[in-house]
Amino acid sequence: MTVLDNGKFTRVAVAFHTLLAFDVFALFFTGYSVMFNDELWWLLALLGGNQAVLEIHRLSGYGLILLVGFFVPLLLSSARGRHHIAELVPTREDMEAGLQDLRFALGRADERHPNARQFAGYSEDEVPIITYIGKGVAYIDSVMLTLLIVSGLLIWNKTAMMAFFQTKAAAMAFVAFHGLLGVIMLMGIVFHIFEHGFHPAFYPIELKAFVPESETPGQATPPEDERESATGIERLQLRSSWGWTTTVAGAAAALGVAGFGLAAIFDYAYPIPLDLTVGGGPTNYALAIGINLGVLVLLLGVVLTLYGNLLRVQATKREFESEADTGADTGATAAVDD
Repeated sequence: MTVLDNGKFTRVAVAFHTLLAFDVFALFFTGYSVMFNDELWWLLALLGGNQAVLEIHRLSGYGLILLVGFFVPLLLSSARGRHHIAELVPTREDMEAGLQDLRFALGRADERHPNARQFAGYSEDEVPIITYIGKGVAYIDSVMLTLLIVSGLLIWNKTAMMAFFQTKAAAMAFVAFHGLLGVIMLMGIVFHIFEHGFHPAFYPIELKAFVPESETPGQATPPEDERESATGIERLQLRSSWGWTTTVAGAAAALGVAGFGLAAIFDYAYPIPLDLTVGGGPTNYALAIGINLGVLVLLLGVVLTLYGNLLRVQATKREFESEADTGADTGATAAVDD
């Protein structure tokens, strides 16, 4: 373990992260089993058919609204929450880091900007808690969730949607917009699963999003000469299974994203009207393989989320047992002293 494995969320934020993940997974599985029903017929049947899937999707949408409606005011009402929000505000250094990263990728800079540093070779104080990439992801996710919630509510209220858009064609285009938003968000989630499940420093899962700092299991105290000056990442050893699992998962993630993206353009499926599809694209077999690989990566995300929470439960149990042992030892010492 390293100091970078410490939790970055409070206990409430950890619970919110988990509930949000499961709710979004439910929205993905139900929405795409209907949207791409030809390729995902097995998922549609597994979830109980078209009507059952639509009901689950609707309930999951309400769940998303409740979660966001609870957590955002809670975040704004606490000093720590406002501090975290303030950390997300873009700075001049973030813009400079982005430009230098672009030059670095083009071979026009010798190193990445200090505000883009991640792990190896730097001390804990030199590694930013949130890089400009992390801030960008937070903003994109916030905008995407807001648009999905608003468009979903309008779609469920057909009368309001027709009154707002006036024509059936415009309303159908808005439904397609909601579906395409989901496809774009799925692309980001697939890569998010791969990034946090297969990072060589944290494989098979990054604990920071599941286990609060106070409950991080196995946190080793660094040597005296390394305290306050090193992240400890140089002491990590790469697992032997990381190579082939990363190759398989990475290929599935890339093909899954490509499959969903191409299917959203070429495939005729709900809620994409036939008039808005390009047609004449990849064969159904190629689309089916890509889409199903993407769903398998989502299922992997569910497994990793469950595993992360299992580690959280184990860490909480160890903390409770440690506190109980400490209390018992203190009581025994007091009795001896008496």
